[in-house]
Amino acid sequence: MEQAYSDILIPDLPLLKKGKVRNVFEVEDKLLVVATDRISAFDFVLPSLIPNKGKILTQLSRFWFDTTQLVCPNHLLAADVDQFPPLLQKYREMLDKRTMLVKKTRVVPVECVVRGYLSGSGWKEYKTTGKTSGIKLPAGLKESDRLEEPIFTPSTKAEAGHDLNISFKEMQKIVGTSLANKIKKVSLALYQKASLHALSRGIIIADTKFEFGLDKDDLILVDEIFTPDSSRFWPLAAYAPGKGQPSLDKQFVRDYLETTRWDKQSPPPPLPPDIIKKTSEKYFEIYRLLTGKNEL
Repeated sequence: MEQAYSDILIPDLPLLKKGKVRNVFEVEDKLLVVATDRISAFDFVLPSLIPNKGKILTQLSRFWFDTTQLVCPNHLLAADVDQFPPLLQKYREMLDKRTMLVKKTRVVPVECVVRGYLSGSGWKEYKTTGKTSGIKLPAGLKESDRLEEPIFTPSTKAEAGHDLNISFKEMQKIVGTSLANKIKKVSLALYQKASLHALSRGIIIADTKFEFGLDKDDLILVDEIFTPDSSRFWPLAAYAPGKGQPSLDKQFVRDYLETTRWDKQSPPPPLPPDIIKKTSEKYFEIYRLLTGKNEL
C-alpha cells in the first residue's frame, strides 16, 4: 500500500511556508515545493489523507507546465530527484514524484480564475446579482451552462479564510493596469489551450485558477495548474446543464461534506474509507485521462 504523507519535513532546509497541501522550502536561491497528501475543503484541512494525491498534483502540473510553456513560461526547474541538489538525495523516497524545484518569484497577490461554465461561487453570485465578479451575464442562464466566451474573474488571495471574488477594476488597483491586462490575456489563452486538449480527451474544464509570479519583470506561472485541486473537471459524455455535474476533482469531497452535520466552523470530521478510496480513484482517473499515462 502506498504510504500517504500528512507532512514532510526536511531538517536540512528552512521551511518557508506550510500551505494547506504544500510545504515550501528554501534551497539557496530556489524553492523546493513538496505536495503532501493533505486535502482541504471549505477553508479547513481535513484530518484524512488521500493516498497518491501529492504525486498526482505534482505530475499533472508537470504535464501542463510542459504543454503550456509556449503560452506562458513557468517556475519549474526540475521535477526529478536525480536533478535535485546532493543534500536532498537521502530524502529520495519521500520526495519522489511529489516535489518540484522551482524559481523564486515575487508572487502576484491575486487568484486568477477563468470560467468557461457557470458553476460554484460564480453560479451562486449570478443567481443573486445576475453578475459574477462585476461581469454582467445574460439573463436566464442555468447552473453548469457553458458561457458564450470564457470570462476572467479574479479573487483576493487570502492567507486565511475564503478568497473573495473581485472585479477586474479592483484587480487593476491592486497590481496595476498593465500587469492586470497581461495576466487576463495570458489566463484566457492558457484556459483555451488546456480546454482544447481536455475536450479531445473527453473532459470539460469548467473553471480553473492560476497563480502568477514575477521573475524580474517577466510574468511566469507558479504553484499548480489544471489539477483537481485548482480546477473543475467534468466528463463530457455526462454533461447536462441545469444541475451540478459529476466531477473528477475535489468537488466530490465538498459534496460529501455537505451531506454531513458538519457546521464548517468547527474542526472537520474524518472522511469514511470509501470516500477516501473514491477520491483517490477520481484524482488518478483525471490524471490518466489528461496525460494518457497509466502510472505515475
